[in-house]
Amino acid sequence: MTEEILKAIPVFLSSMLKFILGPLEGYKFHLHFITTVLATVSGMMFSVAAFTFFGEWLRQVLLKRFFHKKNEGLVPNKKSNRLSWIIAKYGLGGIAFLTPVFLTPIAGTILAVSLSPSKKKILAYMFLSAVFWALVFTSITYIVGPEILKWFKL
Repeated sequence: MTEEILKAIPVFLSSMLKFILGPLEGYKFHLHFITTVLATVSGMMFSVAAFTFFGEWLRQVLLKRFFHKKNEGLVPNKKSNRLSWIIAKYGLGGIAFLTPVFLTPIAGTILAVSLSPSKKKILAYMFLSAVFWALVFTSITYIVGPEILKWFKL
């Protein structure tokens, strides 16, 4: 039991930064399927909770410190409008759904915080997305296993 928990710590930590690494490391360390899913979801949700409650403050501090001069005089272009259109069309649910696949938990949460003031909604949507994608990615990893490890050279 203690060995299983110790092996789950790297899965938790890597899932905080990039979601897909959790299932890959869980398979690599020969963790049980459920342990891998729980550690992956927990890692993402730790990042989501931290950046949900402190993300607005971090965003304000970073924008003021690093980007205040660069943002003056920006002219919107097609690419920036395309991102705005995607956010407007799919909203918080779309961001939460796509965060584990295309974004990091940190980037997805910061984007969600800038979109929605409701911390409960952000946590709920991100949790549902994390559970869904953890089950999908862990299932695929445990089924295909050795081929994925060769592909990622783990």
